[in-house]
Amino acid sequence: MNDQQSDIWRRLYPFESHFLELSGARYHYLDEGRGQPLLMVHGNPTWSFYWRDLILGFRAEHRAVAVDHIGCGLSDKPQDYSYTLAQHIRNLVALIDRLDLNQITLLAHDWGGAVGLGAALQRRERFSRFVLFNTAAFPPPFIPLRIRLCRLPLLGSWAIRRANLFARAALWMATEKPARMTAEVRAGLLAPYDNWAHRIAIDRFVRDIPFTHRHPTWHTLNEIQCGLPTLADCPVQLIWGMRDWCFRRSCLERLRQLFPHGEVHPLEDAGHYVVQDAHEKIVPLVLDFLDRSGRG
Repeated sequence: MNDQQSDIWRRLYPFESHFLELSGARYHYLDEGRGQPLLMVHGNPTWSFYWRDLILGFRAEHRAVAVDHIGCGLSDKPQDYSYTLAQHIRNLVALIDRLDLNQITLLAHDWGGAVGLGAALQRRERFSRFVLFNTAAFPPPFIPLRIRLCRLPLLGSWAIRRANLFARAALWMATEKPARMTAEVRAGLLAPYDNWAHRIAIDRFVRDIPFTHRHPTWHTLNEIQCGLPTLADCPVQLIWGMRDWCFRRSCLERLRQLFPHGEVHPLEDAGHYVVQDAHEKIVPLVLDFLDRSGRG
């Protein structure tokens, strides 16, 4: 990231950076405000920048902790690393333990749902509530064609890492509010992924999507799915951008089955980047949920 890029997007990201050393790699996170922690876990190809409007909306009353997975955002991007769901879960568990987070409310989007819920199953006693956005924590019921194309031998990695097509395409394919994708927002979403080496995690996340049960991450996802009923007694809020082409209504319905007492807020005019599309609706929804579930 050069100084010019920083000047474009930094105004939207007025937070202090923190780092945790994990096996020689620096794991970046934000830690804003005080109170019971709201742990925000992003997906692919985003980073903690995705949560910026929620952090600003919550930090006056709550402690907002937002991570960047290794390979993403402002975290280190090692080229020889195990970029698997299981590893991302281990990293998040390490952060939870090092910061001694308790009474956690998980906010998770995209791959962040599997990572965050996987960590919650390993540290059940530390979690109290869950807010899930357009995500899944089970083997994928379908794989969109545009994702399959990114898995083509050689061509897929070239498109993701050389041309940055995965992250760039998301700027218009993942939102229903293109007017909100200002130059500053686009620069912020793309800033950490500015060359071949820095796009390694985007490629590895795509390759970690299990197409069959022979893929190791299929078993990781199935283990998470089998464990989710143990979390069903916690308050759960599902906030969903209904125009998502990837995490479609079937994913929402599956989560409703797994969390039968969860409250559901479908946002009909929002897409996959639901927080980008509808943060002004989401902040009061989540604050009300936190207030009601806290009293309960």
